Amino acid sequence: MSFDFDLFVIGGGSGGVRAARVAAEAGARVGLAEEYRYGGTCVIRGCVPKKLMVYAAAFADAFEDARGYGWKVGPARFEWCDLIAAKDAEISRLEAVYHDGLRRAGVALFGARAVVADAHRVRLATGAEYTAKHLLIATGGRPVIPEIPGSELGITSNEMFQLEAQPGRMIVVGGGYIACEFAGIMNGLGTHVTQLYRGDQILRGFDADLRDHLAAAMRERGIVLEIQRDLVSIAREAGGLRVELDNGEAHVVDAVLFATGRRPNTAGLGLERLGVELKANGAVAVDAWSQSGVPSIFAVGDVTHRAALTPVAIREGEAFARTVFKAQPVRPDHLMIPTAVFTRPELATVGMTEAEARSAGEVEIYRTRFRPMANILAGRREKMLMKLVVEPGSRRVLGCHIVGPGAAEMVQLAAVAIRMGATKDDFDSTMAVHPTAAEELVTMRSDAA
Repeated sequence: MSFDFDLFVIGGGSGGVRAARVAAEAGARVGLAEEYRYGGTCVIRGCVPKKLMVYAAAFADAFEDARGYGWKVGPARFEWCDLIAAKDAEISRLEAVYHDGLRRAGVALFGARAVVADAHRVRLATGAEYTAKHLLIATGGRPVIPEIPGSELGITSNEMFQLEAQPGRMIVVGGGYIACEFAGIMNGLGTHVTQLYRGDQILRGFDADLRDHLAAAMRERGIVLEIQRDLVSIAREAGGLRVELDNGEAHVVDAVLFATGRRPNTAGLGLERLGVELKANGAVAVDAWSQSGVPSIFAVGDVTHRAALTPVAIREGEAFARTVFKAQPVRPDHLMIPTAVFTRPELATVGMTEAEARSAGEVEIYRTRFRPMANILAGRREKMLMKLVVEPGSRRVLGCHIVGPGAAEMVQLAAVAIRMGATKDDFDSTMAVHPTAAEELVTMRSDAA
């Protein structure tokens, strides 16, 4: 059978773009349909604009801390509209890079929604249809909004990046990456932030010491963090939005941000009709090679809900393309994934938590808390936390967890060593770089378990 394309990709985010480029560079005829903007959640309304806003919020600390180092700093004023304009310009630049990279690789681009018509055919919103030997679903995810009275008055992370004015008072609902990051961003930019989370502590699934340390630090910075608390309704009134909580309290705020999870974006794609298995949350069920139960249909990235992180989507997309179009079988490795939460202070981790390690047997715990040098003259009381989880006997480092400045940069490098099987003795025998915060990783000596 003759096909229009060797590969047709639905979705122009990180995973889909990488797969399309690698396949095209291998000589495949590739088509890609994107209904919104190239770059996906990460570039357009996710990690990239979020990190830019994290940098913006950090200047509040810099202005304040400078006085301790002899700088005479005048009154500082933040302009929300200037930040949003600068952010938008950078996102447009990055989108153009993605778009041009695909075109240079020879990918045929279609600016329209696409659905799966059958195992080898896609249909565009324009009415056009194309056939392909392989189809790749890379449609990412979308925010979930709880079903409560007035929920339509709230916003999600999608709208957060496009607010025309900075809210003076804000409630953030949720306890995961997005909720904690935006709570820190908006607090740093001067918004009064209340964060509600119905669980017993923020960042479920992370090491307990990190969760507790970060929660205390967020409160110290002025965020009103209320755990085991949820909202039950939102209503508009003259002074803003009236929010009712499950304990009977009420708040009037300017904005409510729902950061209450994300769902794989598979609705209306036509996959169920073809027999592609979807999990309870809508995720495409795939095997280790990212292949669905229909042999010609593959899926990568957040739409599979394996690990909803941009680098994972990129790795999955490349592994798929190398396997199918370069005859280089590669299965993405979802073990020992390093990750960072760009809160204020920053948190990063790789490997097993203490609880996970203890469930498998005995462990050794090495832990230190200290004020980083930069905080001393600044008069800032905030401390860093570093923690290593170690397997007795082999002394292999099972996990590394950090809260504090530069946490993500340190964990990225530690992840290489830990994936290679580094032991605590390897850490101990490595010469320290002094004076740095990172040297604590190689100078912790006492088992704190």
